[in-house]
Amino acid sequence: MPLEIHPDALNALLYADHGAPFEILGVHPADTGQFSVRALRPYAESLTLITADGKRYPMTKLRNEGFFEVTLSAPEGFRYRLEAAFADGAVDTYYDPYAFPPLLTDFDLHLFAEGNLLYAYQMLGAHLTEVDGVRGTRFAVWAPNARRVSVVGNFNHWDARRHAMRHRTSGVWELFIPELGEGEIYKYDIRSNFNGYQAQKSDPYSFQYELRPNTASVVADITRYTWNDAEWLAKRAEGSPFAKPMATYEVHLGSWRHKPDGTWLSYRELAHELVDYCVAMGYTHIELLPITEHPFDGSWGYQTTGYFAPTSRFGTPDDFKYFVDRCHQHNIGVILDWVPAHFPKDGYALSYFDGTHLYEHADSRKGEHPDWGTYIFNYGRNEVRSFLLSSALFWLKEYHIDGLRVDAVSSMLYLDFSRKAGEWLPNQYGSNENLEAISFMRYVNEVTHREAPGSLMIAEESTAWAMVSRPAYIGGLGFTFKWDMGWMHDTLAYMQKDAIYRRYHHNMITFSMLYAFSENFVLSLSHDEVVHGKGSLINKMSGDWWQKFASLRLLFGYQYTHPGKKLNFMGQEFGQWREWSEARSLDWHLVSDWEMHAKMQAWMRDLNHFYQAQPSLYEQDTDWNGFKWINPNDADQSVFSYIRFASDPEDFTVCVLNFTPVPRHNYRIGVPKAGTYTEVLNSDSLYYGGSNLGNMGAVQSDSLPMNDFPHSLSITVPPLAIVAFKLKA
Repeated sequence: MPLEIHPDALNALLYADHGAPFEILGVHPADTGQFSVRALRPYAESLTLITADGKRYPMTKLRNEGFFEVTLSAPEGFRYRLEAAFADGAVDTYYDPYAFPPLLTDFDLHLFAEGNLLYAYQMLGAHLTEVDGVRGTRFAVWAPNARRVSVVGNFNHWDARRHAMRHRTSGVWELFIPELGEGEIYKYDIRSNFNGYQAQKSDPYSFQYELRPNTASVVADITRYTWNDAEWLAKRAEGSPFAKPMATYEVHLGSWRHKPDGTWLSYRELAHELVDYCVAMGYTHIELLPITEHPFDGSWGYQTTGYFAPTSRFGTPDDFKYFVDRCHQHNIGVILDWVPAHFPKDGYALSYFDGTHLYEHADSRKGEHPDWGTYIFNYGRNEVRSFLLSSALFWLKEYHIDGLRVDAVSSMLYLDFSRKAGEWLPNQYGSNENLEAISFMRYVNEVTHREAPGSLMIAEESTAWAMVSRPAYIGGLGFTFKWDMGWMHDTLAYMQKDAIYRRYHHNMITFSMLYAFSENFVLSLSHDEVVHGKGSLINKMSGDWWQKFASLRLLFGYQYTHPGKKLNFMGQEFGQWREWSEARSLDWHLVSDWEMHAKMQAWMRDLNHFYQAQPSLYEQDTDWNGFKWINPNDADQSVFSYIRFASDPEDFTVCVLNFTPVPRHNYRIGVPKAGTYTEVLNSDSLYYGGSNLGNMGAVQSDSLPMNDFPHSLSITVPPLAIVAFKLKA
C-alpha cells in the first residue's frame, strides 16, 4: 500500500511550488517488498511504467493535472522508462529523472561554499554525462534563497512543473535529465523564498548561449575538441615573460573586418584572416575585447552575462577553440579582456538571481557602479569568489588562453571610486580600500599563475596604487603586468601639442623614466583612446597631413624602444582617420587606395619584426640595467636619446628621437664603445612615407667624449623621426 502524500505537498508539486520533488516523485518504499513509483506528466492521458525486461505496468492517474502512481514488487534501484500517451495520439517514452541519485559530491559542495572550488564550472552548469549507462545532461545551479528551481526549455515546453530540481547543501540545486543532449536550450525557472519573486534565468555557468537578442543557455559539449598546440604551451611555460617580446594587437572581432555583405567573420574565418594578418605584421599576441557572452553590441563585451561562454555571434565553442589553436600554431598568443569588476542588470542573468542580491551587494553604496549602471560583485562572498576564480581558470585551461587583461581594476580597489562623500561605505578600518576585492585579486593571481604555467594576468589600473604587478607575498596584488596609463596620457598630450611648444613640456616625455621600473608595464595605445569623441590616433597628432603621418610613425617608434611591453589597437597600424565604431569594419580601403596608409602599415610591420629581432628592446623591460639616457635634457631642440641594453651588455641599441619637423644635422651623441654604428631603423625612410633623410647606412664613432660616454657619433636626425643604431660586430 503506498504511503499517503499530504495534500498541501501534492498541490505544491502540481503548481510548481515544491522545493523537494524527490520526496514525492520517483521510487519510494510502500509495503514490505513493494515500491511505489510516482510521476508527474502534465497533459498526459495515461502513463505506463516499462521495466528493463519490457514488462508494462499501467499507472493510476490520481490527479487530473497529470500525477500518476503505480505500486509493484521490484528490486531496489531497478531501472525503468515511462511511456506517456496524449489525447492527440502522441506517445513519448523517456527515462524518469527522479529515478536517478544525486551526482554532486559533498566535498565539492563544501569547497564551493568556502570559496576554494577552483574548477566550479566542472560542478555547476550543464554537463553531458552518462549515469548507469544512460546518456543525458546534469544540471546544477547555485540559488540558496530559492524555494523551488526547475530546468525549463523547449524539451518540456518551458513548464516549470516538469523538471524541478533537487536541493543540496550549500544552496546548490541539481538534476540529471536523461536523454537530453547537446544543442538543447534551457533556463532555470526560479521561485524565491522572498517577495513572491519568480524569474527564468540563464545559467551563470553555461558554456554557450543563444545569439542575442535571445537569452537562453545552450547545452554544449566543450570536451571533444582535439588540440594541436602542446608545443606552444610547453614553450610558453619556459622562461620569464618579462624577458620575452610582447607586441600585442588589440582587436574587436565584430569590427576588425566584415564580409562583403557587411556581416561578421566567424571564429574560423578569423582564425585564417586575422591570424595570417598578425603573422605578416609581426605581432606576438592578439588581445580580444571581451568575447564572453554579452547582450548589447555597444558595450563591446564589457557588460558580461556569460562568464564561461564565448559569444555566439561568431560561432560555437569549438569554433573559438579552433581560432585559439591556430593562433598558437602560428606562434601568436591570445589574451582575453576579462571583466570581474561589474556585470549588467539584465533581468535574465546574474542580477537578483534568486530573489536576493546574490552575486552583488545589496547596499547600492557598495553594489552599484554609478558610472556604468551595473552591479558590483560581492567579493566577500565565498561562492562569488568561486564563480569568478573558476571563470578565470576556465579560459586559461579549457580554451588555452595565454592571459587575461583584467578590466577596471581601479574600480575594484576603491570603495569610493566615482562616488561623492556619503555615497560609499568605508571598510572596517574606516578607509576607502576594498579589502575583499584586494584579497580576491591576490588569490586569483596566485592560483592562475600556479594552475596555468606561463599565463599572464594584466591589470588595467589607472591610479598610483603601489605594487600592482608585484607578488602577493610581499604585499603586491600579484599581476604579471600593469598597463602604463601615465605614459599613455603624457605621451599623447605631448604629441597633440604643436612642435614649437614642445620644448616647454619636455618633462612629459622624461617623466615616465622616473617610475618605469616600479611596475612591470605594458605601454598601451588602446581602444579607449579612439572612442567617445576622442578621435583617431592619427588625428591626435599635431601638424599638417605629412606631419601627422610622420608623428604617428615617431610615436610608435618611441613606444617600441621605451621600456615596457607593447599594445596597439586595430586600425592604428595604418593610420585610420575615423574614430573607431563597433558597428562598422575598419577602413581597409585606405591601405589600398592611399599610398601613405600602406606605407604607414609597412612601418608598423617592419617595426614589429625589428622589435622581435632585438633582445635589447625587450629582455630587460623591467630593469634599470636595460635603459640608459644619453641626453634627456635637450628641450630646446625636443630631441631625446637613450640606449637600450639586452641581458648581454654587449648587445645594445642607440635610439635618437626628434619631436620637431626641423632636421638636426651634425647632432652629436655619446656612445659607450668605439666602432662603426649601423643605422638599423629610420622612420623617415621614403619607403615609409618620410623625407628620406638619414645617415647613409652607418656612422663611424669619434674619440670625443660626450654625455658621460667615452665616444660619440655625429649624426643626422630626420624631422619628426626616430633613428636607431647598432654597433657593427
